[in-house]
Amino acid sequence: MSFISSTSSSSSSDFSNNVEFDRLVDDYAANHLPHILIPQHSSQESQLNNEITNVPEPKMDREREKGHVQLYNDYFASNAVYNDNQFRRRFRMRRSLFCRIMNKVVEGDQFFQQRQNAAGKLGLSPLQKCTAAIRMLAYGVAPDVVDEYLRIGQTTSRNALQHFCQGVISQFESEYLRKPTDEDLRRILHQNELRGFPGMIGSIDCMHWEWKNCPTAWKAQYAGRSKTVTLILEAVAGQDLWIWHAFFGMPGSCNDLNVLYRSPVFDDVLQGRAPPINFWVNGHQYELAYYLADGIYPKWLTFIQGITHPQVQKDKLFADQQAAVRKDVERAFGVLQARFAILR
Repeated sequence: MSFISSTSSSSSSDFSNNVEFDRLVDDYAANHLPHILIPQHSSQESQLNNEITNVPEPKMDREREKGHVQLYNDYFASNAVYNDNQFRRRFRMRRSLFCRIMNKVVEGDQFFQQRQNAAGKLGLSPLQKCTAAIRMLAYGVAPDVVDEYLRIGQTTSRNALQHFCQGVISQFESEYLRKPTDEDLRRILHQNELRGFPGMIGSIDCMHWEWKNCPTAWKAQYAGRSKTVTLILEAVAGQDLWIWHAFFGMPGSCNDLNVLYRSPVFDDVLQGRAPPINFWVNGHQYELAYYLADGIYPKWLTFIQGITHPQVQKDKLFADQQAAVRKDVERAFGVLQARFAILR
């Protein structure tokens, strides 16, 4: 190669001048290595590039009206593109239920009400904001994933999710997010009596929810036997998937007993506020309701556990029935995970 031969035949004094050496290197690179040349910018050019990079992004016209029309025609028009089954699979609920929740949330929060800006252009519709919140809840996606379809920005999507959750709590807390009333208890007791468990008011269990963004300083406290960082949810659920007791936030290093000792599930009983319950089993009268639980729970009168190693047919039948009915709370956990991926 010409560069190597030139340097080998030249003495060290020939390159005492750095300018001459640089010229030879530049000539060789220009002739033999054009594909790896990197242009060198001056300090003024570099400063100009930095200034261009730091320029804020210009305001974008997302054509919000176009996003609303597209969403309405796809899912909410009388002759919508997608049918009821596709709507339920993608929104994790029926169309009628979604519209009911949306109307209630919009009624109680001005954030969802469509308004005009100073230029007279309409903003995002309640349909777009509520759909963005539902998609984030159902799929656990980033706030800007729905931008291309709904024409809604990242910040607005995040705000919509927060306002939507707060609106659901404020609008439906008195109806759904509460303890059972006397009428509810009578209905629950009647349902469970027909299933072979008179006096049973629900199934209790705990579930670990993985905490993906747990701070590093807390990981040892919230990691259990599986070394996974989790938070524990204790819940009581019935056959209709109504979770009327939820105690959430205990570290994953605890077990079901640690959670039970800190849980308010028996506060009403201890303070004498629990409604009286009377039922008969095998000719004996009882005045204390109970829960179906697994083997880790203590041997209290308020817990009915299965038989670990049934020997006779009677014990086997009871163990099978107890395990089948106790799956109510397990099924409730499964529905939560399936419908709301954001919890994962």
